[in-house]
Amino acid sequence: MDGNLIERLLKRARDLPSVPGVYLMKDGQDRVLYVGKAICLPDRVSSYFLPSTDLGERKQPLIALIQEIEVIPCESEWEALLMEARLVKDLQPRFNEALLDGKSFPYLAVTMRDEFPGVFVTRDPQEERFRGARLFGPFVSGGSLRHAIQILQRVFQYRTCELTIRSDDPHNRTFRPCLLHSIGQCTAPCANRVTPVRYREDIDRFLRCLSSKRSVMLREMRAEMEGASDSRNFERAAILRDQVRSIERLDERERRGSVGEFDWQPEVTSFIQSPLAGLAALQKALGSETPIRCLEAIDIAHLAGDETVGSKVCFIDGRPFKDGYRRYRIHTATNDDFMAIREVVSRRYRDAGAGQELYPDLILIDGGVGQLSAAHDAFMTLSVKPPLVIGLAKKEELIYRHGVAQPLRLARTNPALKLCQAIRDEAHRFAQHYHHILRSKRMLPE
Repeated sequence: MDGNLIERLLKRARDLPSVPGVYLMKDGQDRVLYVGKAICLPDRVSSYFLPSTDLGERKQPLIALIQEIEVIPCESEWEALLMEARLVKDLQPRFNEALLDGKSFPYLAVTMRDEFPGVFVTRDPQEERFRGARLFGPFVSGGSLRHAIQILQRVFQYRTCELTIRSDDPHNRTFRPCLLHSIGQCTAPCANRVTPVRYREDIDRFLRCLSSKRSVMLREMRAEMEGASDSRNFERAAILRDQVRSIERLDERERRGSVGEFDWQPEVTSFIQSPLAGLAALQKALGSETPIRCLEAIDIAHLAGDETVGSKVCFIDGRPFKDGYRRYRIHTATNDDFMAIREVVSRRYRDAGAGQELYPDLILIDGGVGQLSAAHDAFMTLSVKPPLVIGLAKKEELIYRHGVAQPLRLARTNPALKLCQAIRDEAHRFAQHYHHILRSKRMLPE
C-alpha cells in the first residue's frame, strides 16, 4: 500500500470526531469493504493504519484495498451497535462476511406475543418460542449485544428470564423475584410487582429507543411526562422522569464502568480487573449456552467443630451484592464439612427447589470433589435442580464439575479463574467473620 495513502488515511482517522460511531472502509470503486463500530472513532479507525497493525490472516488483506473512510457518528455505543448491525445486513461487506464464516449471526428478539415480553439474544430466530417476536439484527458481536442489553435493562427493567409468566397465575403471589429485581433491573412480573399495561409501556419505550435516535426519543418522553403531569397522573410522570434521567446518565455509567445503583465492597473489587471479561470467560470455560450474571458461593467455617457456621455470598455481573449475603448457624453437624454443606444448600435453595424462586446462574462450592458431592446430594432431594454447580479447590485451584472425571485447570491469569477465586475468597471471609463473632460472644464473661 502506498505510503502517502496510508499517511492520508491516518490523518483522516485522527481528525474524526471523538464520539461513538460506525466506520465504513471503501475501495477505489466506492464499494464498502468493511463495516465496524467504535466507542471513540479516531482511536479505533486510526489503529488500522499504524505500522504495528496486525489484523490477522483473514482481515489483513483489507488494509491494502482501503482508499477511503466514511463514518456515521452516533450518540452512544449501543446506537453504534445497532447501526453496525443494520449496515452489515444491508450491505453485506466482503470482509465482514469473511470474519463470520461458519458462524450464525446473533439476533435480538423481543417476544411480543407474550403478555410480559422478554428480551433475548438468539442465534436461531426461527425457533418456535420466537414466532411473532420483534427481531433486530443480525449483529456482528454477541458479547457486545449482551452488554448493550444489560445497559438498557437498567433503564427499561424488562425481563430476560425463560419463565412463562401470566398475570392470572396464582403462584405469582408467593413467587420470590430474582436479584435483578432487587437491583432495579427488572420490574418482576413473575411476582405481580407490575401490571401488564405498565410493563408493556416499558417494552414500547425500549423498542422506540432501539428504533430511533436517543435525542428524538427523549424529546417525546419529556412531552409525554409533561402531559401526564398536566393530567395529574403523577405516578406515570414520575416513572417517565426517572427513565429520562437514567437514559441521560447512560454515557456516564458506561465510562465509569458501573453496573448498578448499589454499593460494592472495596475489599473484594480489587481482585477483579474486568468483571464482564471474567463472566464471558467463565461461560466459555464451562460451555454454558446462557450468559452467567448471578453467581453465589457457599463456604463453611469452624475451629475443630466449634461454632460451625456457613456463608452464602452473591455476585451480580461480576461484582459483590451485599443484600444477597446470608449466614447460617449449623445445627446438624459440628466437625463434618460435608454435612454442613448439605444443610446450607438445603436451607438456602429450599424455595428454588420447590419452584418458588429462580436459582442463580452458577453456584460455587468452596472445596473439591467431596464438598461438591455433598452439595449435589442436597440438590437431589429438591424437585427443581440448579443449572450449574461447581467446586473450586484451594490447593491447585482446580474447578470440579459433578459427573465430569477430569477437573478444569485454567491458567492463573485467566479472568474466569480470577472471578471464581474472588467469590470463593469472599465467601470464606464472610464465613470466618461470623465464626469469630460467635466465638467472641461465647468467650465474653457473663
